[in-house]
Amino acid sequence: MTGTATIRHDPADPASAGPGRASGGAAGGAPGRADGRRLPRWAALVLTAGLLVVACLASLFLGSRETDLGGVWSVLRGAGEEHLRQVVAARGARTVLGAAVGAALAASGLLIQGVTRNPLGEPGLLGVTSGASAAVVTATAFLGFSSGAGTVWVALPGALLAVVVVYLLGRPAGTHSVVPLILAGAVISAVLHAYIQAMILTRPDVFESYRHWVVGSLAGASYGTLAAVAPALLLGLLLAALVAPGLNTLALGDDVATALGTRVGLLRAASILAATLLAAAATAAVGPIAFIGLAVPHLVRALVGTDHRWQLPASLLLGAALLLGSDVIARVIVRPQELMVGVITAFLGAPFLLWAVRRGMVTT
Repeated sequence: MTGTATIRHDPADPASAGPGRASGGAAGGAPGRADGRRLPRWAALVLTAGLLVVACLASLFLGSRETDLGGVWSVLRGAGEEHLRQVVAARGARTVLGAAVGAALAASGLLIQGVTRNPLGEPGLLGVTSGASAAVVTATAFLGFSSGAGTVWVALPGALLAVVVVYLLGRPAGTHSVVPLILAGAVISAVLHAYIQAMILTRPDVFESYRHWVVGSLAGASYGTLAAVAPALLLGLLLAALVAPGLNTLALGDDVATALGTRVGLLRAASILAATLLAAAATAAVGPIAFIGLAVPHLVRALVGTDHRWQLPASLLLGAALLLGSDVIARVIVRPQELMVGVITAFLGAPFLLWAVRRGMVTT
């Protein structure tokens, strides 16, 4: 078509689409006036990678019980006493699983916000959290299931099934609008939450088991749990990397994206599948954890701009660092006990996000 040559700008740069797009899409993006204050993209990635390294080291050296830092360092070098080796090994599994979960939740939130162009988008928007929770409650009530490492085999299918139902109900023929999808997600989540409340109120045994899982915790993390969700995580990450460039054109609007040759329906379906796999795997592994999927994409846009090809790696790094940092705080703040990491992410994350909004670091 004759007009194609005049609109084929770099989709990675929304400002190239015209003056009206210079401030980013509906899902966020720092205004153009803030570009001069933003770090170079490579520097932002180095910064987030550095934060992740610090968080990993803190997770290995600090715990609910005080340990000799020199002893931990000796274990990491292959020496040290047997008891301390077991402690460090447990912390190592917790660190690896925590980093994977944080990265998955952040990437899932990024994809959902990009697909729906909704700044409030997060993994629970499409019923992932409620689906996993309903599956755990059902297994506990009718199959005598108890919370533990086996939770992943129940929560993961439940989360995936809930999103399939949401997608089928919210996908009207002949339109690419995401509004029906969001509404379907809200309806299914409300129904499942009502079911969960009914079960835990009428079955005390369900409540006792469910309350430890629903807050979200890395306690008892193991490599076995990570291995169980690894296929879903890897497939989700692969799909996320493939759809990230297309989300840049989708941010310009469905009509422009179609004119640029993007298959909007296929892109949206693949993005939702990737977000679902990532969020479902993370939720199944450690339970629902709030804030990470909502806030990290906004913070990343303040660091690297609106290009999803840069946002994705930055989200993976920052999400992992944020969850591990929260878990370290959860372990040391009430020694020798520890809090659930989901409590820390909510209490610390929400005020920080509000502060970032007030400072103009986060825009919608």
